[in-house]
Amino acid sequence: MATSREVSTMIRQGFVSDPTFSFSPSRIRSTATHSRVLNSPNSKTLLSPPHLNSSTESTHHPTLFQMMSEEQTHEQNRIKSQSKVSKIVEEFENLNDCGMGSGDVRLTVIGKDGCRVSVDVHKRVLLDKSGFFREKLRGREKGVMHTVEISECDDVDVYLETLVLMYCDDPKRRLMGESVTKVLAWLKVSSAIVFEVGIESCLEYLEAIPWSEEEERKVVSCLGELQLNNSEKILQRVSCEQSTCARADDIFLRVLSGVLQAKDDKARREVKSLISRLFKEDSSDHGNRLNVSKDTLYSLCHRCLSSLVLCLSEAACVDDSRRDRGALISEITREAENLQWIVDILIDKKMGDEFVKLWADQKELAILHSKIPTVYRHEISKITAQLCIAIGRGQVLVPKDTRYSLLSTWLEGLYEDFGWMRRAYRSVDKKLVEDGLSQTILTLPLLQQQAILLNWFDKFLNKGDDCPNIHRAFETWWRRAFIRQNAPEQDNSLSQITVCDYVD
Repeated sequence: MATSREVSTMIRQGFVSDPTFSFSPSRIRSTATHSRVLNSPNSKTLLSPPHLNSSTESTHHPTLFQMMSEEQTHEQNRIKSQSKVSKIVEEFENLNDCGMGSGDVRLTVIGKDGCRVSVDVHKRVLLDKSGFFREKLRGREKGVMHTVEISECDDVDVYLETLVLMYCDDPKRRLMGESVTKVLAWLKVSSAIVFEVGIESCLEYLEAIPWSEEEERKVVSCLGELQLNNSEKILQRVSCEQSTCARADDIFLRVLSGVLQAKDDKARREVKSLISRLFKEDSSDHGNRLNVSKDTLYSLCHRCLSSLVLCLSEAACVDDSRRDRGALISEITREAENLQWIVDILIDKKMGDEFVKLWADQKELAILHSKIPTVYRHEISKITAQLCIAIGRGQVLVPKDTRYSLLSTWLEGLYEDFGWMRRAYRSVDKKLVEDGLSQTILTLPLLQQQAILLNWFDKFLNKGDDCPNIHRAFETWWRRAFIRQNAPEQDNSLSQITVCDYVD
């Protein structure tokens, strides 16, 4: 060892050497140390195929087909990996032939799968580009061949490609066209060996290209793990400044108002679907990070209600022969659909209780509703059905007086419009509306159930399918009233408690 004057180092998961030449990069864990001497400093670059670990045991017994498929996949990956590594090795050989001279550091990289690759690199490049190598190799004797081994690497070609970047005058240009996953892998190695130019190039590349949602998660996770000083510019793409959070309600109001006032019906429907999906995704996370205020949503409700009153007032006076009849129907439909959309958001945000009372108190609107033809008004009755479904599912909790007031104000209109709703809209789920209405009625006191269901009984006999079929609610009421009669009986078996003073 003394005559060859070689420095031999085994590096594990980065760089950990023998006791006489020990170093390891930050953020890389080491569990063992091993060293040996390579006695042929001028040996050619080596590429060894991987070997399989026969000691690995499986907890299940794969079928022959599964074994053959796994073997084929493994072989394809091995061939692909060898092809990539061979190209990288060829690049290093070309560097030695382009005036840089022979490398004076023999670097051997060993993958976890046993793949072993050796290349000759230049000490002056490592010292110039890598802060880690600069610290560990500075002062080592010149004119000798240093031998370094990197063992148990997750990805051999990533380590080698990062070394190739050190030789590039413009590393960022080499990154162009690469995937986010690949660049993040280079960034991790560059960070571990303190390759500042590589870190900067990777960050600039990541900042400039678009990401998919999956890539975004990888970028945020990687940068959070590495804690690089200059990564804030990249994270600005996904982070929210405090000033933006403070203005969130204004932004929501602008977006929702824009949808309600949209002139293109197709665009309005598409954006409604988009916004609803985003709100539902937020609610499904139980985080409710989209803190749109109740005041904002109810201000939009009042705006829609005012527009509906004006439209129905005009419809009550319209002459059927006038040419603007179609335009008026469209306007009423649009305002009713807008209100349904806001109510759906309120229910999803668990803010719909106040709207039930607000809708129950719309006596003027209900009177106008009864005076105009069904062709104008049936879309409005869908709001009543929407609220009954929510009450029946327990998504809206309101007092019994409010529930009764809701039905007293709007149930007749729902009966009258139900046939038109069922025929005109395939999106109306007849059974869903009937179940919601039944459940809402059955939450009321028994006498109120009786009044509502006897009235329904007469209407259903005359209108048939054009009236909601809530016979299950009728059955339940009948059993409660005449069969089960669940009035609580006085329990005389209760123990009597006597309190007396005890004098010692």
